[in-house]
Amino acid sequence: MPRRNLAEVLIGAVVLLVAVGFLAFAITHSGRSVTTGYQLYAKFDHVGGLAVGSDVRLAGVKVGSVESTTLDPKTYQAVVGFTVADDVKLPKDSSATIASESLLGGNYLSLSPGGDEAMLQPGQTVTITQGAINIEQLLGNFIFSASNLASSVKSGQGGTAGGGARGGAAGGSTRGGGAAGSGSGGGAGSGGAGGELPPLGTKSP
Repeated sequence: MPRRNLAEVLIGAVVLLVAVGFLAFAITHSGRSVTTGYQLYAKFDHVGGLAVGSDVRLAGVKVGSVESTTLDPKTYQAVVGFTVADDVKLPKDSSATIASESLLGGNYLSLSPGGDEAMLQPGQTVTITQGAINIEQLLGNFIFSASNLASSVKSGQGGTAGGGARGGAAGGSTRGGGAAGSGSGGGAGSGGAGGELPPLGTKSP
């Protein structure tokens, strides 16, 4: 019995070590490493797909992570709490932008340092922000505008062709009327040129 219990304990320890190894491997290769630093906040009109655990990057390098996303009930803005590494100091006029990795990728928080000599302190808020761009809405607006433009071009071409046809028909009828008038006038004139017959009993000179 003691040997059997010892074997079970050893097997359990091996399984636990393997599980810890898989967990460490997943954290290392997923880009979601546990980072420490000081807390900052930023307010946005729209955060898009930004979620807890998303990267905080400066010049394309990860310097922190998004810790929370909440809604301000007074301003109806999204409040994003994030951490920045202790060795990265940000001026007070720095800006925060929600950027997209690609059309199909996730969003991350991009920081751009300003030129102020005073630095942001832990717990302060980044005041210069730009929310996420809704790619789906932009594509929908573009398709809607293109369809409206195509419809207006087609309707304009149809109106021009119809106007030309009506103008040609009107011109033809005018020319026909002129020809008829000249023919009737010419006949009358030629009749008058022939002259009337002199009265009976009058000698011709």
